[in-house]
Amino acid sequence: MDAEIVIVGAGAAGLSLAHHLCTPPPGARRPSVVLVEPPPGPPRPAVRTWCHWGPAEGPYDAVLSASWERLRVRDRAGREAGGVPRGLRYKMLRSDVFEGFVLGELAGRPGFVRETATVTRVTGGPGGPVVDGWDARGRPYRRPARWVFDSRPLPALPPARTTLLQHFRGWFVRTAEPRFDAGCADLMDFRTPQPAHGLSFGYVLPTGPREALVEYTEFSRAPLDEAGYQAALGDYTERVLGLGAFEVTGSEQGVIPMSDARFPRTSAPGVFRVGTAGGATRPSTGYTFAAVQRQARQVADRYRRGLAPVPPAPHSRRSRAMDAVLLRALDRGRVDGAAFFARLFAALPTERVLAFLDGGTGLLQDLGIGRHVPWGPMTRTALELPFLRRRPAVAPPHRGES
Repeated sequence: MDAEIVIVGAGAAGLSLAHHLCTPPPGARRPSVVLVEPPPGPPRPAVRTWCHWGPAEGPYDAVLSASWERLRVRDRAGREAGGVPRGLRYKMLRSDVFEGFVLGELAGRPGFVRETATVTRVTGGPGGPVVDGWDARGRPYRRPARWVFDSRPLPALPPARTTLLQHFRGWFVRTAEPRFDAGCADLMDFRTPQPAHGLSFGYVLPTGPREALVEYTEFSRAPLDEAGYQAALGDYTERVLGLGAFEVTGSEQGVIPMSDARFPRTSAPGVFRVGTAGGATRPSTGYTFAAVQRQARQVADRYRRGLAPVPPAPHSRRSRAMDAVLLRALDRGRVDGAAFFARLFAALPTERVLAFLDGGTGLLQDLGIGRHVPWGPMTRTALELPFLRRRPAVAPPHRGES
């Protein structure tokens, strides 16, 4: 066996895990790691944007595309909430820049190997797990390991009581006149037409007075078609933001599953799922990047302590239970999603809401936040959930990760 650890996939989860495993503190154990990524072509995801909030100083600050000290949320009437979250910044990473940074850091590190192959199967067995597939020349590829971490998207979601999709289309725009406050990110702007079930909002990440990523995002059961996204973004940029003349310099689009399914973190002996496939996506928000970092740090810590590097649950049981209630209430139209989120940001300090959305609040804090939610529909939903069957759902193409 010539590799302790094989990581399948070089997205946010795979790259982050490789980075944390291969950059140990001085004197700590360093594993042999093989990172397997598909050759250029359709199997590789398009360049995309990952956003998260974190401490003012973080490990990837040198390669951020932008960051913001102030966050803003607008309700449907345009009233503003949010502010400066104490000790936190909102950060934007581009996936290609992050990949270049991590691979540059790991190049030449003892024990790190990068290989190109299309993985078709990962199996466990008495001799340890094995990764099979085809290399870039079409020849059979096989790599045994002690442990395998598989970050590939699932072919289908596990059974769930509720599954919504967070789907979005974004334009990178350059306006003729200054239209943006480069120091403030609009996290949720609910001045968009709201669907009957779920919610929608605008999302604006300025990188200068005349440049920004402007997105239309919707939580609903199915994505829009091309004409639907074009109309939604046209309405938001013209009617709501009043940008005037602008050019579109780039675009991105994604679909992120929001599900109360139970995601198994072990698929075979010694084979672990990480990232969205391992349940890292927060069901109520679609955010993934911060949970991926926590998971990667904890896996690396377990390895260095001589323990089996089983990925921890990305989110607590209490967080998942609250998410299940909110998803069901949104899906059934019992809760006005736009009013729900706008009220939280208006009533509570921004950093507390962000901690809540990230699963970083304790029981007492959650109870305090509960005073600002619609108790009637939420209680009704919580009482019915234990009696609902989990049903299979087909996974959409996973083309975005926040």
